[in-house]
Amino acid sequence: MVNKIRKAVIPAGGMGTRFLPATKAQPKEMLPLIDKPAIQYIVEEAVRSGIESIVIISGRHKRAIEDHFDKSYELEAELEARNNETMLQVVREISHLADIYYVRQKEPLGLGHAVLCARRFIADEPFAVLLGDDILTSEPPCIKQMIDVYEESESSVVAVMEVPWDQTHKYGIVDIEPGKRVAPVRDIVEKPAPGQAPSNYAVVGRYVLHPSIFGLLEAAKPGKAGEIQLTDSLQELNRRSSLTAMRFDGRRHDVGDKLGFVQATIDFALDRADLADDVRRYMLERLGMRPNG
Repeated sequence: MVNKIRKAVIPAGGMGTRFLPATKAQPKEMLPLIDKPAIQYIVEEAVRSGIESIVIISGRHKRAIEDHFDKSYELEAELEARNNETMLQVVREISHLADIYYVRQKEPLGLGHAVLCARRFIADEPFAVLLGDDILTSEPPCIKQMIDVYEESESSVVAVMEVPWDQTHKYGIVDIEPGKRVAPVRDIVEKPAPGQAPSNYAVVGRYVLHPSIFGLLEAAKPGKAGEIQLTDSLQELNRRSSLTAMRFDGRRHDVGDKLGFVQATIDFALDRADLADDVRRYMLERLGMRPNG
């Protein structure tokens, strides 16, 4: 009998150095994509996938994340006094998205260490991991698709997408049989050297893991950059039991990258009825093109 997946981990302890100076005094996860912070998109994906409890692995100067998902009595009172029912509902819904807990990662020792920080919260249950730099859009949500695969295969699952071969050195890369939506992982390599990747299927920041991963993370030795790499423990997990790759079919934005952040902002604006026409018109003007009509 496969345990129902009720919990998720969102690592959010990074320094956000690629977005300095904007992240000098605010978490990179709170940078807004139009009018919603990046991390809220991640939490909403988890909630829409059936996740009930979320632990955010935070670090120093991350208090704004906690404040965002907490109840704001003063703001709600002000909106109520102004009879702004629409925005009042939006604000209230944020604090009721899910049961959210926080664990501080005291040292920046890598993704594997961040996941290990959630061990007491997760206990002996299977769980999801969602990385905040990857915003994935699909229906059903990516994590929901992965939970379905986990329940059917009883195997830990990673989400993958094809990337250009000259970009494989930036990702964890899996060796799988090409063409299949779901396939056993033959090997997984963290950021292979150019020309050494076993495929161009890259892990895109979503995992559904058996709790046995914690014992492997605890025993793991520091890898690249002196960090505890999640990929190394996934390799060992695959040797001892199994690991499955699920090809994600949807739209991915890497908001940990400046260009990816700009692209996400544009795409989300074009998806919105209140912004799409004006944004499209402005873009055409900037490109020196005349809008139709």
